[in-house]
Amino acid sequence: MSGGVDSSLAAAMLQEQGFAVTGAMLRFWPDDRPCGAFDRCCSPDAAYDARRVADALKLPFYLLDAREQFNEVVIDPFVPSYLRGETPNPCVWCNRQIKFGSLLKKAEMLGCSYLATGHYVRRVEGPHGVELHRGDDDDKDQTYFLWALPRQVLPHLLFPIGKLTKAQVRDLAAERGFVTAQKPSSHGLCFIATTVKDYLQQNSEARPGPVLDAADGYREIGRHQGVQFYTIGQRKGLGLYKSHLERYVIDLRGKENAVVVGTREQCQWSSLVAERSNFLLEPADLPSRVWAQVRYRQRPVAASLELLPGDRFALRFDEPLFAVTIG
Repeated sequence: MSGGVDSSLAAAMLQEQGFAVTGAMLRFWPDDRPCGAFDRCCSPDAAYDARRVADALKLPFYLLDAREQFNEVVIDPFVPSYLRGETPNPCVWCNRQIKFGSLLKKAEMLGCSYLATGHYVRRVEGPHGVELHRGDDDDKDQTYFLWALPRQVLPHLLFPIGKLTKAQVRDLAAERGFVTAQKPSSHGLCFIATTVKDYLQQNSEARPGPVLDAADGYREIGRHQGVQFYTIGQRKGLGLYKSHLERYVIDLRGKENAVVVGTREQCQWSSLVAERSNFLLEPADLPSRVWAQVRYRQRPVAASLELLPGDRFALRFDEPLFAVTIG
């Protein structure tokens, strides 16, 4: 339970289906940082709201300390990833190692058969076992953040609200009188109170370097303040002359401390090669034609899949995609 409306309703739905439900929340915020540094979904106020919902449902409730692992898995690698020229997605690894890793083990220790969350995804019994499917609400679907879950944990997971829209979730929570029914949705990363750029400015040093124009023989056309402050596809805030306003970031070279810009056409990708793959089906059962999604809320696009040696694979998109980022 996060103290939000989604997990509140998920707990109620399971209880109404006859499950014996135990509420749990993970504590991520450290003692030496102001609570305001953590977003609504991970703050002491959120823990208070989660406990109020648990009390209303007469559920046991545990606040579990995950600070050390959260620092190790999420916070410590965050800035170094940006310094390498990547745009990381720490929620993926938090889900894999903490929420559906350590928390699942804790649930088993408490005698629970399943771990349930308020994610907008669906559990489906398929021909090859339990499958993870997209939520029915396209605008809220969260399978993008769960791609790294080990296949063997899927039989132990429940996603009660996966067939609902956000509006339906709020209505059902209001019918039950939950204090979280109209609580605003959390956005962004839970440990960053303002913007990623502000966080990076506070936690990394500025390292000025060249801005290179790939459309003009990689000629230096400006200076940047550090590769960590830019992302692939960025056009605004590059500090370039008016003659180069139609340039987009197309590459971040961490080792060379260089930002490469180019035309919009040069920021289109027809294919990619990915590593650290994680398949929720046996590789032999994977289709050669797939729907691919490379960022949150991007509509899936048709692509061809090719498995490569090791943990790598290639995707070739039917139509080029804009601003495919590493990380």
